Amino acid sequence: MIKDKALVSSLFGRGSLLAAAACLSLAVLPGAHAQQQQAPLLGASQEGNPQQEIQQYCGSIVDPARDQRYLLQKQELDKLQADVNERINTLEARKAEYEDWLKRRNAFLQKAKAGLVDIYKTSKADEAAQQFDEMDINIAAAIIMQLPARQSGLILSEMDAKKAAMVAAIMSSAVDPTTSRDPS
Repeated sequence: MIKDKALVSSLFGRGSLLAAAACLSLAVLPGAHAQQQQAPLLGASQEGNPQQEIQQYCGSIVDPARDQRYLLQKQELDKLQADVNERINTLEARKAEYEDWLKRRNAFLQKAKAGLVDIYKTSKADEAAQQFDEMDINIAAAIIMQLPARQSGLILSEMDAKKAAMVAAIMSSAVDPTTSRDPS
């Protein structure tokens, strides 16, 4: 045992001899240390008010818990914002595609309409009237409105009287400034 004290004294110095002895006794008798540790903890909790200790504990962790909760909420909001931004980008891409498609469709319709009007400009009035009688009334009115007035008059005179009257009514309502553009 004296050899151990000399070793401890040389390692830790003379002031730490007592601390080294305590460590050595703890290493030799672990059960005694456990009993010594339990006694102060039990004594401390019996001395104070348990409710007060709980409140102190909860009070000491409330700010870090709130900060953690706010951090988690911020992360969730950031994730949701990223999702919204991604959806907005997707919608903007689709909108651009749709606008491009609509532009090409309208250009095609303008070309087709111009070509169709040119076809009826060169046709005979009695033949065109037969075709307009079979055609949808709105389409017939749209084409007849774009033909020269003289030719439109000839075609309308060759058409069925009821159908010609409906076409004339559509054409007059289209040029009437008091007619609402919104049909509903």
